[in-house]
Amino acid sequence: MATLEKKKSVQKEIVELLNNSDAVYFTDYKGMSVSQINKLRGEFRNDGITYKVFKNTLVKRAMEELGGYDKVYELLENQSAFAFVSGDPARPAKILKSFLKENKNPEFKGAIIEGALFEGDKLDTLSSMKSKEEVIGDIIGLLMAPINNVVGGLQAQGSNIVGAIKTIADKEN
Repeated sequence: MATLEKKKSVQKEIVELLNNSDAVYFTDYKGMSVSQINKLRGEFRNDGITYKVFKNTLVKRAMEELGGYDKVYELLENQSAFAFVSGDPARPAKILKSFLKENKNPEFKGAIIEGALFEGDKLDTLSSMKSKEEVIGDIIGLLMAPINNVVGGLQAQGSNIVGAIKTIADKEN
């Protein structure tokens, strides 16, 4: 395959990854061994996250083709690897933070999540974000609390409505 054709093919792959991702994490893999990169790639893969090394120029061209990535161009320098995630946008941060406890690289350069740029110093913030499912669970818990209080009050009076009405009437007097 000719070099130009290969570059166009890779750019097309990047465009597809960007289109199918809710977040993209940017890392600098300088100083990492092949086994470290493979280990990190495997940890990402176990969570359904694609972690790939691409040339910065091809990523920039793909981003320019799609538009809306202007603020991340400054992250496209040095030796870049990219984590493309669909679903929980905090999951790559959690994996990276765990990986960095035992390894000094890769350097987290930043992430773009639903159009918002999180720079390199925000890894701790991103790793502590709740997933969409956790937030929904919290909301359901808050919505259920008043119902549980009413049910608890009804059950406290011997499970009958007469007792509950009597309790309410006694409180009003």
